[in-house]
Amino acid sequence: MARIVYCQKLQQDLPGLEKPPYPGELGERIYENISQQAWDLWLQQATLLINHYGLTLYDPEAREFMRMQMEEFFFGEEAAVPEGWTPPNEQGKGARRKK
Repeated sequence: MARIVYCQKLQQDLPGLEKPPYPGELGERIYENISQQAWDLWLQQATLLINHYGLTLYDPEAREFMRMQMEEFFFGEEAAVPEGWTPPNEQGKGARRKK
């Protein structure tokens, strides 16, 4: 049976992660307060950031930038998803790329 958490990002009770997804205190905080669904959204956001900025995660500065972005994504003042937002799979289609 899935572990249920109150997801601070999506503001509802949802299945949680199986284990902390990141080392240290931030990983534990995410594990305790973030759902698998919100983590999946972060992975999409992280991919966008890496591609947009051309980051190489071997670079310690890039890793620190991503850690800060992750913390802001989940726990920052603007972290909640916009009102009326529904996940792409519930809309029947995913995000479209601009050409």
